[in-house]
Amino acid sequence: MKLKNLKKKIRRLEKRLQEGSTKLANLRQRLQAAEAAKAMKAARKSAARTAAARPAAKKPSSVKKAKKKLNLSPERRAQLSAAMKARWAAKRAAEANAKSDSAGQDSAQRPPPQPPENRPDGA
Repeated sequence: MKLKNLKKKIRRLEKRLQEGSTKLANLRQRLQAAEAAKAMKAARKSAARTAAARPAAKKPSSVKKAKKKLNLSPERRAQLSAAMKARWAAKRAAEANAKSDSAGQDSAQRPPPQPPENRPDGA
């Protein structure tokens, strides 16, 4: 066998071995990821089973959906802002009226507060 061909064969073999090792590393990494995903799925399932077993437990409020960004024109945004501010102002006014009405009625119905009694034990 000629020297040139022998060198070429060695180069090809080295290249194949190198590719084989990278493929092996890649496959091992995939296997590890798949096992981790399977373990996470099993843990999630068991947690769901325990949560279903005790229905009195509250769901965690930390998991929130991401809000969608509204694609509004500046004019529409200003219009909505004005409408919300007007609604909030009306709500505050209604609450203030309800408080003043209930305070006036309650004071007429309640007896005056009793002075504290002096106890001999000092309590």
